[in-house]
Amino acid sequence: MRLQAPIIRHTITLNDDRKQASPGTRILTSFAVALGAMALFGAIAYILPGFSAPIGPSGIPSHVSTDPSNLPYYALRSVFRMFIALVFSLIFAFVYGLAAARSKRLGTVLIPLLDILQSVPILGFLSATISIWLVIFPGSILGVEAASIFAIFTSQAWNMAFSFYNSLTTEPSDLDEAVRILRLTRWQRFWKLDVPNSMIPLLWNCMMSVGGGWFFLTASEMISVNNRTLTLPGIGSYVEEAAGEQNLGRVGLAILTMIIVVVLIDFVLWKPLTAWAEKFRLTQNQSSEPRRSLVLTVLRLSGINDQLARLGRPISYALDRITRPLGRTGARWKVQSRKSRAGDLIWYILVGLACLWGIWELFDLIKTTVGYGEVGHALLLGCLTFIRVVVLMVICSLIWVPIGAIIGMNPKISRILQPVVQILASFPANFIFPFITLIFVAWKIDINWGSIFLMALGTQWYILFNVIAGASAIPDDLLEMSRSLKQTTWQRWKTLILPAVFSSWCTGGITAAGGAWNASIVSEVVTYGKTELTAKGLGAYIAQFTATGDMTRVMVGVVVMSVFVVAVDRLFWTPMQSLARRRYALN
Repeated sequence: MRLQAPIIRHTITLNDDRKQASPGTRILTSFAVALGAMALFGAIAYILPGFSAPIGPSGIPSHVSTDPSNLPYYALRSVFRMFIALVFSLIFAFVYGLAAARSKRLGTVLIPLLDILQSVPILGFLSATISIWLVIFPGSILGVEAASIFAIFTSQAWNMAFSFYNSLTTEPSDLDEAVRILRLTRWQRFWKLDVPNSMIPLLWNCMMSVGGGWFFLTASEMISVNNRTLTLPGIGSYVEEAAGEQNLGRVGLAILTMIIVVVLIDFVLWKPLTAWAEKFRLTQNQSSEPRRSLVLTVLRLSGINDQLARLGRPISYALDRITRPLGRTGARWKVQSRKSRAGDLIWYILVGLACLWGIWELFDLIKTTVGYGEVGHALLLGCLTFIRVVVLMVICSLIWVPIGAIIGMNPKISRILQPVVQILASFPANFIFPFITLIFVAWKIDINWGSIFLMALGTQWYILFNVIAGASAIPDDLLEMSRSLKQTTWQRWKTLILPAVFSSWCTGGITAAGGAWNASIVSEVVTYGKTELTAKGLGAYIAQFTATGDMTRVMVGVVVMSVFVVAVDRLFWTPMQSLARRRYALN
């Protein structure tokens, strides 16, 4: 007997559109899907040769052409990099989040490590890994492509892992108990409860991850490390070149191309996925305004989902049998044995010793190279950047929490504003930095304060998207109950809406804060042609020494940034998440 998914799904009464559709409509939709698949594979075949091209006699290029005719090809290259990184980020989120949530020992290491990883700027990752990728793929542009994709991955993966981990730790207790009573295997539980329960927030974080990838597109396509510049064809490197040439017209063409790309991605991918994910909402009532998507309707009418199900069913059965040795979901509560407690103690001792050894080696390296005074200087700069991050978080929370809740709860408003929000979030804000630089110079705005605005352009969306996801997952029956009780607007926000989105705000706040530290790298130093504005802060410090190849000082900056992020997480965000799980989970 095949086990059904033990999760309360949205009971939307869907008409069988495929049966009601005429034969001509079914043929037309099947043709449209086939044409779309051919276009997709054709585009991939068109750009793949460029990914494995050999390095020319003059070495790796340091410039790209700013001829506008190259923009479509550059856009395809950038989109391809983005979605390769997104696939790896999704796999990473599943594996990392599951390990952290299901293993108490691993969780004590993996979650603080995730805080550190999200605080490390992509320039730090590039400095440490670019040589490795070039050695793995010698004599080929593929090495630089792999470094670029890895850099985009580091701007996408962390918030997705946090989102999945948060969903696992806040699963409704009745559904958790159901899968234990049914004795599902761990593999079955993963696909029938863990993934469906996390689908809506994870999908919105995927959108945000793509937006984060666009934000750091310039840094990942025009890699400047160790006094070298490695440039790949892409829309990010095109904007950087056009800005260096002070050609605002071509920067404008790149922005227009970017808007077209973002709108197409929203229409073809995100809107169908958000409409499809509605079935994973925890509710027993039909939504009065279900989300719709033309692309999703065409896919359903074409019958491709049935064909894919027939192909996937044997694979699913085979994986079920293969994964049975991994064990079944056991009892909820187990008495910790003396042997288990001893194992925990040994684990914590080993982790503590490893941390002490790493700290000792780090301090020894700093002492013998730049001296401890450099650490104090970096800490002072870190305090300045920390003030900017705090101001940014407060302002963005006050603005975007109510807006995100309204968008998530109202399908009519969501249909209108969701594409706008996705376009704004996915649009790489640093593309307009040249224009903002001119405004700062013309209006004599101090970059030390103006950098807060630049950081917000790339990180405020983490809060908005997570709050939208949290609000859209509020059960309709709870909203209906609030209306039946005739609660005032303030009472509804105080007793239902804000508690329901509190956990999502925590997830968005953690990733937004980490993203703000990361964004300080490109926000505290902005240039247009020969005009450069530099703020005092840790981001500018890291950017400066990455460009000159001073890896010791880069490491000092990264370590100081990690200390700030982890300290704030332990002192503020961890208690907030604990409060969310204890009081505001939908159990």
